[in-house]
Formats: sequence, C-alpha cells, structure tokens
Amino acid sequence: MIKKALNHCSIPVIISAIGARKNLPCTCPLCTSDRGSCVTTSEGLQLAKEFGATYLELHALNDFYIQKYFGGVLEYFMIQSLNQKSSEKMKKRKKNQKRHRVQPPQLEQPEKLPILKGEASHYDSDLHNLLFCCQCTDVAFYSEDFSKVMEAHKVILCSVSQVFMLLFNVKSPADVHDSSIVRTAQSLFAVDTGAGFPVPHGSAEPSPPARVIVKDSVFCSCLLDILHFIYSGACQWERLEEDIKKKLKDSEKTEHVLEKVKCILKTPGKLNNLRDGSSHQIKQLYNTSLRLFFNTPVLADVIFTIQGATVPAHRAVLVARCEVMAAMFNGNYLEANSVLVPVYGVSKDTFLSFLEYLYTDSCCPASILQAMSLLICAEMYQVMRLQHICELYIITQLQSMPSRELATTSLSIVSLLKKAKFHNSDCLSTWLLHFIATNYLIFSQKPEFQDLSVEERNFVEMHRWPSNMYLKQLAEYRNYIHSQKCHCAVM
Repeated sequence: MIKKALNHCSIPVIISAIGARKNLPCTCPLCTSDRGSCVTTSEGLQLAKEFGATYLELHALNDFYIQKYFGGVLEYFMIQSLNQKSSEKMKKRKKNQKRHRVQPPQLEQPEKLPILKGEASHYDSDLHNLLFCCQCTDVAFYSEDFSKVMEAHKVILCSVSQVFMLLFNVKSPADVHDSSIVRTAQSLFAVDTGAGFPVPHGSAEPSPPARVIVKDSVFCSCLLDILHFIYSGACQWERLEEDIKKKLKDSEKTEHVLEKVKCILKTPGKLNNLRDGSSHQIKQLYNTSLRLFFNTPVLADVIFTIQGATVPAHRAVLVARCEVMAAMFNGNYLEANSVLVPVYGVSKDTFLSFLEYLYTDSCCPASILQAMSLLICAEMYQVMRLQHICELYIITQLQSMPSRELATTSLSIVSLLKKAKFHNSDCLSTWLLHFIATNYLIFSQKPEFQDLSVEERNFVEMHRWPSNMYLKQLAEYRNYIHSQKCHCAVM
C-alpha cells in the first residue's frame, strides 16, 4: 500500500518501529492488535531504504516519545517541505522571467572565402616539347657517316651531364674528379671544332649548331630515345629500357647502350655500381638543374638590358617555358636576331625572380608587394602558373595576419585589388573583395575604403560581416541590458 501511494506523489515518509528492541512486548493497543508479527530492526532499516524514508524506533507509543522523537521528525519534514515549495516557486518565477527576457542576437558565420586551386607543374613536359619544336637548337648530332641524327640544346644537355659539359668546354678535365666521366666523353663523342661559333655582339645572323659526331653506332641508333629520356627529366628509366629493347632486339646491345646512358648521367661519388639501376636510383645519379645556368654568361645567347643592368639568359629555356618568349624569338620579331633585348615595365629584381622561375620552376617572394610585382610580370609574359603561385602567396600572407596587424598595416588592400583587376587576376580580385567584406569593421575605417568603386562598395555591403542587421540588434540588446542594470551575455 505504501509503495502504491508513493508511485503517485512525493511526500515525506516516516517508518516507526514501536517496542522493537524490548524483550517484553509493548502493551499499547496498536502493538497488542499485531502481537503475532514482530519486525526486526534490520527489516525496518531495509524497508526504509527501499522507500527512501526516515527510520525511527520508539520504545513505547506514549506522549513522551511522540513529543520528543516522532513530533521532532515530523516537524523537520514539515519545515523541509515548506522550504522545497518556496524554492520551487522561486525557480518557476526565474524561469518565467528568463522566458520573457530579451535574448542576445545570434552572430551568423561569415561567408567562406573563395578557394584558389593551384596549377600542376609542367616543367618536364615544357623541356620535353622543346626537343620537338627544334627552335633555338645549337647542337647537331651526326653519325660516323656524317648523316644528321638529331638536333638539341647545349644548356639542357649540360644541365644533365658532366660529359656534355666537357664536350662544350663548360668544364675542363681538371674540374671533373671522376676519370670514367672523362673517358666516356672521349670514347663516345667527338666535336667538330670547325663548327664552333663566336658569341655575337649586337645584331647578327644566328650561328650554325655545333656538330657532335657519335662514335658508337649502336648508341647512335638509339640517340632519339635517349634524348627523349633526358629532356623529359630522366624519370622514366623502365620506359627507356623497353624502347631500346624493341629497337635493338638484342639483350647484349641493349645492356651496352643502357650502361653508356648510366655513365653519361653519372655524378662523381654517387652509385658507382650501376648495373642494377632502377628509376629511383637513376634519379639519384644526377641533378637536372638549370639553376646552374641561371643568371650566368656560360652558354648564354641573349642578354636582357633592364634599368641600366644586363641579365644573361638562354633562348632555349625561355622558349620552352614561356610562349610569349617563344613568339618573340621565333624570327618574326627584331629580338629573334638580336643578342641585346631591352625590358621595360618591371624592375630588375622582379625580372630576375621571373627568370628564376623559368629556370627552376620555383618562386619564393619576399613580401606581398614583391609577389604582386611578380604577378604583373607573369601576366605580361602570360605564364599562368607563376601568376597562380603569386596569387596563393598573397592570399596565404593576408589570411595569416591577425586583426590588429590588419588594422595598423600600411599595406593598401584596395590598391592590391585595383592591380589584380587591371592585370586580369580575376581569382585574386574576387578573393580580395570577399576579404574586405569579411573584415568590414577594420577596412571601413580606413581612408582607402573610399577608393572602392560603386560596384565594389555594393558587393562589400551585401557580403559584409558582421551584417548591419546584427549590429542594429546588438545595439538594442546593449540598451536593454544597461536599462536592466545586469551583465551582458554577449559583450
């Protein structure tokens, strides 16, 4: 019955055991009527535990025990019950007050900035295509019967192998500390000195290519495949093996030619045992690095004049890596037959960074302004990948700036936006507009903000963060908080 009653309401329960610890039975009417069932103390405690009740033992049911024990416990429960009701009323009142209280405005998330995707490198394919276009060649390979086999470019060959450096006098035998490289150059090739040509000055007709005779007939028959392998970055060794096997159809001759190629690519002190060369090992044999010939007069056949200074370069690299340069040196322009080529519209440092990218396929601007200057140069010569690299650099640098630095920097983001638009950098200009809108509270306080066009201003106002509506709601909420003299949950 008690359990059934407790399922429907929550009331204090007192379990009383009368005369439970006395040997003599209690003579009160309540105990006399239930004399046959005696409840032990442990049973009383267990029952009280089950109900969550207070257990109380009275020796007898008389005025003394009722007043001193039972009445005291009952009074305690009455006080607790009154306190609980008072507490529930207070909670209910606060809940109602909170329900009717003005809630702080919710700040929405800013729009995600546009994502710029970088362009994959086509450095190896650019150099490989140079072999097919036959432009700016300065080397012609001949067989022993003096029939022409293939034309090539000194700077590309010398960037791959010290054997070719010896052939074209870029290095002397004393500079090479590996005698096997010298022996390979002497046994495999012979340069016709009569075909040598002096470096022209001013304007002159293009000089004839240097003639190189290939002494090994088997090697000469595979020269086209070998040059394809060299120009494509020498990273497809298995393909070269297959091509030579199909052409020669002789395992001994195939092994002979491959050993010659390994000797040509060999770098002193690296992997002397080349018999079981894999693609990974072959890639370690040498370092295809046109950086060796960047900004050096060695093998240079064109000189740029810029801001009173001269910068030597190699037509073959420029033609391979830049379509505008390829058209410029194609023969239809004055620059095709001129050694001195003036450059206007860019600084010397920017142009050197541009040439360094053409030679090495890498670029590391020192600042945002330098990256923008390089981007303008890249747009001038239509080198799109370099333009994307500069865009990504500018975006990365701006995103890493904390708000305090953005607020105090002398760098004009609006000026960057104008330049990006003028030089057809649509991705960067769109990103900069979103960047200004996302940092509206900072840029709207700067004088340069007034230089935005009407169209740009409308875009920024439409995409601004935080929105004008949020700032209005926040002002109203602040006024309410101050009027209520309580703490603000937002600010």
